[in-house]
Amino acid sequence: MIQLRSDREIKLMRRAGLVVWKALQAAGESVRPGVTTAEIDAVVERVFQEHNAEPLFKGVPGTVPFPAATCVSVNEAVVHGIPGRRKLREGDIVSIDTGCRLDGWCGDSAWTYPVGRISPQVQRLLDVTLQSLELAIEIVGKRQRWSQVAEEISAYIRSHGYSVVETMSGHGVGRELHEEPQYPNYVNTKIKEADVTLRTGLVIAIEPMVNLGKKDTRVLPDHWTIVASDGKPSAHFEHTIALTKDGPIRLTAEPQPGE
Repeated sequence: MIQLRSDREIKLMRRAGLVVWKALQAAGESVRPGVTTAEIDAVVERVFQEHNAEPLFKGVPGTVPFPAATCVSVNEAVVHGIPGRRKLREGDIVSIDTGCRLDGWCGDSAWTYPVGRISPQVQRLLDVTLQSLELAIEIVGKRQRWSQVAEEISAYIRSHGYSVVETMSGHGVGRELHEEPQYPNYVNTKIKEADVTLRTGLVIAIEPMVNLGKKDTRVLPDHWTIVASDGKPSAHFEHTIALTKDGPIRLTAEPQPGE
């Protein structure tokens, strides 16, 4: 069932979103050559602890329960990378994805960071992926159905020669991290049959995942990490967005005056 949130509920979700923003800011500041992915995860978990927020990724059920507060995905890893002993190297990119629950409400966001100096080709991948997220946020309050947004996102990405990952999608957010419906970043006949009318009160995690090479992905033997099958880099940016009568609001963005 699709849930529509009141202004009061959206304000409560904004509090969770601000904690997620703070966690990603701290994590991004820790990104440098030599730092391990486990150290990045520890930074995020400390921020959650400081705000009495529940980390929502830790313990997510699977063949092996997810063991960390953060998905830390390096280079060809699209999403769901498990933090560990791996040290970042100059020229890597690292996607940091996390979410928390605060006072019963959830926030979810992701950002892809360069590690030191990266190649112009990979920087362009990051730029286009972030721009596709910005495009989605710009138009989501101006379109009637989600498929119209997805069509524009995917067309923008493909116009730059990149591939849209189709094995994962955005999702509703509320009292749970993942709520119905799904919000794919591409369109096909099946998706159009399950299309969503965009209405005030929807809260959506919009998260384009873009591959430098082909769209195909596979899961590593750790049961979690999803990588680009051709081994080429992948980027991921995500905000939790609320549709309000005044337009889309970024619940996981930086503090605004008075917050």
